[in-house]
Amino acid sequence: MIHPIKNIVNRYKNGKKIGIFSVCCSNNYVIEATMEKLLNKNIPLLVEATANQVDQFGGYTGMRAKDYANYIYEIADEVGFPKERIILGGDHLGPLTWKDIDAKEAMSNAKNLISEYVLAGFTKIHIDTSMPLKGDMESNKFGDDLIATRAAELCKAAEEAYVNLKKSNQSAIHPVYIIGSEVPIPGGAQVEEEGEGPKVTKVEAFKNTIETFKNTFERYGLKDAFEYVVGIVVQPGVEFSSDYIWEYDRCEAKDLTNGLKAFPQLVFEAHSTDYQTAKALREMVEDGFVILKVGPALTFGFREGIFALNLIENELLKYDPSIELSNFIDILDFSMVKNPNYWINHYSGIGEKIKIERKYSLSDRARYYMPKEEVNFALEKLMSNLEEREIPITLISQFMHEQYKKVREGILKPTAKNILKDRIGEYIDDYIYAIEKN
Repeated sequence: MIHPIKNIVNRYKNGKKIGIFSVCCSNNYVIEATMEKLLNKNIPLLVEATANQVDQFGGYTGMRAKDYANYIYEIADEVGFPKERIILGGDHLGPLTWKDIDAKEAMSNAKNLISEYVLAGFTKIHIDTSMPLKGDMESNKFGDDLIATRAAELCKAAEEAYVNLKKSNQSAIHPVYIIGSEVPIPGGAQVEEEGEGPKVTKVEAFKNTIETFKNTFERYGLKDAFEYVVGIVVQPGVEFSSDYIWEYDRCEAKDLTNGLKAFPQLVFEAHSTDYQTAKALREMVEDGFVILKVGPALTFGFREGIFALNLIENELLKYDPSIELSNFIDILDFSMVKNPNYWINHYSGIGEKIKIERKYSLSDRARYYMPKEEVNFALEKLMSNLEEREIPITLISQFMHEQYKKVREGILKPTAKNILKDRIGEYIDDYIYAIEKN
């Protein structure tokens, strides 16, 4: 059986300007909203867990790879989404979260990480060794050769895990791989990177990366495995920071995208495509960025929706003495102030600016706090308070006007969960537009 992503790549190379978008997220409302959007479309759902979200130690979600897979399938059962249309992916699998410890130990952890993902049935594996590890810069050895060598070691671990998986599951599909050496870090630009903005990958660097990886894989006895490399991560010139978006410029990327034509089995995977316009996303697919990664924009849409619902809750219920309000917005901010580790490197400036960014930043570092006990309790309290109520259209109009129009047209029920998912769906719609056949 051909992997569905390989099928998309083949169709693209044969002139069909189609693609696939990857939902890099663990938020159940985002996953559910995406499934509902794709339910009646002939489009597979690619959903990916990132190395800092899900690892062999639980990540910040508390889930290991098998837990995440079961979590996604449970949501699919609730929605009625066919499991056979789900592609599980692992994003930034490598030593990313261990880059400040001994390099040998970091790579050992990374091998275990990637093995767990493959054994759990993840079939799209982004091998990411693009970050320097402890001691690399001092030894002056960091570059494409070392990046490719480490990637080959991780690919070998993945291949061995797949062989073991086949012993217990003969129908297990072989994973496809994404490689690259110019890989944006997850979650948007950090403070120190904002000044210059992203630079489009030079076509010579792109070609050198492929050649280096190919030769290194062959040296490690992975020539056959390299046939499963379907994409390479490059920088197309798109990125976002806390309050700024670098837009796609196809003219700036022209040399790079023309260079892709020399590789009949490869496409580009574009990271940090969050907040690009629907038009720009479609242009990216047309130009060879066939795999579009999105994450923070979807949880940003979730955050927008939840904040709106919190304001609706306050207006609707604040005079009811029998109701305890959720205070979601305040509790979320309190949690972020109490534990700033997840946002401190992404937000900068004077106090007023940081206070705004904690709530409204495009980087949406708030997503890291949703699993926190106090934040999750407030979220559940908010949804419970509104669950059995038909929200007045006047309040929906005030705080979620696009959803108000759909309620008026009779295509959206005025319940909290429905209007929240529809708000998230506004961002999903841009990606559906981009990847469907033009």
